[in-house]
Amino acid sequence: MKDCSKILQKAEEYRADMSRFLRDMIAIPSESCQEERVILRIKEEMEKLNFDNIEIDEMGNILGYVGQGSHLIAMDAHIDTVGVGDEGLWNHDPYKGFEDQEIILGRGASDQEGGMASMVYAAKIMKDLNLEDDYTLLISGTVQEEDCDGLCWHYMIEEEDIRPEFVVITEPTSCNIYRGHRGRMEIKVSTHGVSCHGSAPERGENAIYKMAPILNDLKALNMKLKKDDFLGKGSLTVSEIFHSSPSRCAVADGCSISIDRRLTAGETWEFALNQIRELPSVKIAKAEVEMYKYTRPSYTNLKYPVESYFPTWVIEEDHPVCQTLVDSYQELFSEKPLVDKWTFSTNGVSIMGRHAIPCIGFGPGHEDQAHAPNEKTWKDELVKAAAIYALIPGTYLNKYVDKMPKVTKNIVE
Repeated sequence: MKDCSKILQKAEEYRADMSRFLRDMIAIPSESCQEERVILRIKEEMEKLNFDNIEIDEMGNILGYVGQGSHLIAMDAHIDTVGVGDEGLWNHDPYKGFEDQEIILGRGASDQEGGMASMVYAAKIMKDLNLEDDYTLLISGTVQEEDCDGLCWHYMIEEEDIRPEFVVITEPTSCNIYRGHRGRMEIKVSTHGVSCHGSAPERGENAIYKMAPILNDLKALNMKLKKDDFLGKGSLTVSEIFHSSPSRCAVADGCSISIDRRLTAGETWEFALNQIRELPSVKIAKAEVEMYKYTRPSYTNLKYPVESYFPTWVIEEDHPVCQTLVDSYQELFSEKPLVDKWTFSTNGVSIMGRHAIPCIGFGPGHEDQAHAPNEKTWKDELVKAAAIYALIPGTYLNKYVDKMPKVTKNIVE
């Protein structure tokens, strides 16, 4: 195996460069569908570090390649962020950020531009130490994940035929190894009524009142959902409510709610929809239950419509990809890693969940920083992540490539 001490030394040498690059990305607002400027900044850094090939696809994802070997391995970071929310909750400007010896603060620090900074400098370490072998490493900076996780990779796999042997998801894991997470879906429930003047409500049929018992049944349903020993329990919550009415002085003729449904192992979109359709209150109200569809164009104005279903995925702890990460971690840091799961969702919903391409998670930053005010990441973790990213391809080729199971079709059509 390669000299781990040299990898760790190089990663430490690039601590300041990674920090500077991350702060540059944070300084560029890059909410979903507005990522062009940060994509161009990443391209500039890849060019400076002599990536072998750099492409920006029609959706706007940036794809940086290192090496020309026969085994395609990918590492992914989504580079869009959520908004800043109430700026009064921030101690520092969320884009100017803040930096000291230990942390970098700003929107996107953990979720998840820190992963991009570490990946890009891992490629530099590989080149510095001549670690290139019979692999091609793809480093992807993907768009629209916060809006529609997995859409970017669904496009890359289906339209560009990019099918790596496995993908390292660099979402925040506190530098632990994550091997899966629950899926999710976005559901809409609608009730219909008849409007009339509010002074005589008995003349109409109030759609909001029809929704009330449905809300109570949904709250009760959440407590009864299936539990998995590793991934945990499925869950649902009502996240939005809307109405239609001729005026404030009228009975509402329409009401709809949005449901955030988290899917544990064994739960499918059909199963989740039917659970709601079978609720007594839904049947009595003759409510419509359907899945949302995502149609928002990317910053390049490309539309790639997809239903808002994001499948559950998990790989076994003894899977060759998981063991590649475990071995790399132990070789570098001389200790056993924690192998766990995410609470939230990632691009793995498409890569593994839809297309059966194995995923594994390892990233700088902490999951509880995602979407929070005063979001921060830790410089030590940027360095740690860059080192392990540089070692992963070699570990895989030397120990696990011949043990990979063959995948011949997608899981979700």
